[in-house]
Amino acid sequence: MFVLDDLLFRPFVGIIDALHTIALDELYDVEALEDDLKENQLLYELGERSEAAYQRRKAELEAELETARDVHERLASGRVEVKR
Repeated sequence: MFVLDDLLFRPFVGIIDALHTIALDELYDVEALEDDLKENQLLYELGERSEAAYQRRKAELEAELETARDVHERLASGRVEVKR
């Protein structure tokens, strides 16, 4: 029975794990969020964005960036859990 589990189900678990990791990498892209922060700053400095909009977007991006860094840290350490 355990041999069948290893032969039939382990490859699928490995594929699902790889897809999960790729999805989290795409969803929580640290570099893209850092670029968005820079763009927000540039738009504010050029006068194309008001200070209130700048501050609001900056707070949103910083929160997303913190979450993304936490996810990547968990991925690196192998502590990511899928809740059912």
